[in-house]
Amino acid sequence: MEISGIISAIIIGIIIGVLGRLVVPGRQRIGILLTIVVGIVAALIGAAIANAFDVSDTNGIDWIEWLIQIGLAAVGVAALDRSGGRSRGRARR
Repeated sequence: MEISGIISAIIIGIIIGVLGRLVVPGRQRIGILLTIVVGIVAALIGAAIANAFDVSDTNGIDWIEWLIQIGLAAVGVAALDRSGGRSRGRARR
């Protein structure tokens, strides 16, 4: 992978991560860097899924691929928010 591919993956990951975070209702307790990492991973996995279903290379904007990537980012953000490790409320006895 060339440096331009890495830079574009980071930029697309930022966009996908932010859009995925906007889709999840409520306030998320994860940082922006973790959101970007989730976005990058979702972009890569979403591109592979779109390629497997042969919807990754269409004329114009690849809306189906973007929807897959945003959906995966939303799932990733929600999963990390739920497993936040922080104590919510009082400890049980």
